[in-house]
Amino acid sequence: MNLRDPAESYTPTVRRLLAGEFDERAGYATYRSRGTTDFLLTQTLGGRGRYGVPGGRDVLTDAGVTTLVRPGTLHDYGVEPEYRQWHFLFVHFHSKPDWLPLLDWPEVAPGIHQLRAGEQAFDRITENLHACVRYQDSVLPQGELLSVNALEAALLWCDTQNPSAAQIDDRLLRAIELVDRDLRADLDVAVLARAANLSVSRFAHLFREQLGVTPQRFVERRRLDAACRLLELTTRPVATIAAEVGFTNPLYFSTRFRQHTGLPPTTYRRR
Repeated sequence: MNLRDPAESYTPTVRRLLAGEFDERAGYATYRSRGTTDFLLTQTLGGRGRYGVPGGRDVLTDAGVTTLVRPGTLHDYGVEPEYRQWHFLFVHFHSKPDWLPLLDWPEVAPGIHQLRAGEQAFDRITENLHACVRYQDSVLPQGELLSVNALEAALLWCDTQNPSAAQIDDRLLRAIELVDRDLRADLDVAVLARAANLSVSRFAHLFREQLGVTPQRFVERRRLDAACRLLELTTRPVATIAAEVGFTNPLYFSTRFRQHTGLPPTTYRRR
């Protein structure tokens, strides 16, 4: 708890969001007795921060922890004295209605929620929050919307680490990102297993256990789904689309596409 005589800190006006990055030393503290009308999210990059809890022990946040403070919750946070430094990203934001399920995190104190992300997810959360800060300061007229979209991406990555949601092993996330990065690449099981730093047998077993399909079937579905979008949105020849999504044989592509959708590619396009 904050034992000093707290003076009310400035409360920012937040239209959609307000994002930034602070690297603060001993003495940094914020106190808002009534909190704010928006959510506050912080992502700790280094050092340690503390959140005061009325009548309870401080909630601590160190590198790898994302903290969410709900509207109307006391803001009594700052640098944890023993560490004397806290480096963090922050976003004040008003939630869209469809974001609310993404904000149902484990509660560590009244109105304060936390997630500890795995390395892969932490990097993606941080990357998107940095983009949120960057776009907020953009001269582009679309800057604010780009910033909101980056925050939404960060929240979606947070959701992959939420114990109450269906979780995917951090190592599998690396393999899934590899698939989505370039569908034309060699994406056999051995390549994906190396990306996940697992043996082929362990990777295949874990993948099927958590995603309900084999890695080979997952890759094929991704390729065929991408082909559906290209058939719907472009006039490119079927053979060109097949190559773009990773099929070297157009006839085999057509066979697998028909099994996936119930229609051959040309009929699917004419629907």
